[in-house]
Amino acid sequence: MEKSFFIVAALILTLGCAKAQDEPEALLNTVTFERVSLMIGGEHYEVEYASTYEQRARGLMFRKALCENCGMFFRFSSPKYAGMWMKNTFIPLDVAFIDRKGVITDIKPLTPHSLESVGSSKEVLYALEMNQGWFAENNIKVGDQITID
Repeated sequence: MEKSFFIVAALILTLGCAKAQDEPEALLNTVTFERVSLMIGGEHYEVEYASTYEQRARGLMFRKALCENCGMFFRFSSPKYAGMWMKNTFIPLDVAFIDRKGVITDIKPLTPHSLESVGSSKEVLYALEMNQGWFAENNIKVGDQITID
């Protein structure tokens, strides 16, 4: 009888721990994003907008695909040396770091599932993640201006 009790208790504890590990993903899936219109290289793009801490923490995690001109625009709480990582992110991305005047300071590749932080070279207020290669394909480079509508 004692052995059965311990087996059942261990099973309940194991299932409880497994559920607790899934909860962060479940909580992240409740985050919703507004959209923002950006002018880049004379073209308008509408992308998802991560303006809160929760939205920035969620980012593009757990997504399996991103449409051709889709992306996510991040606004930090204040200008800072920013870093992005790719935990639980399946899509290869490039990130453009953008200063408070809307000037792109860096464009860097991000590797899916990497826990390495990829940082800006200067203080920035914004970041824009797009599919890997998107900036090059659209002839958008460091020094270009992004206007937020």
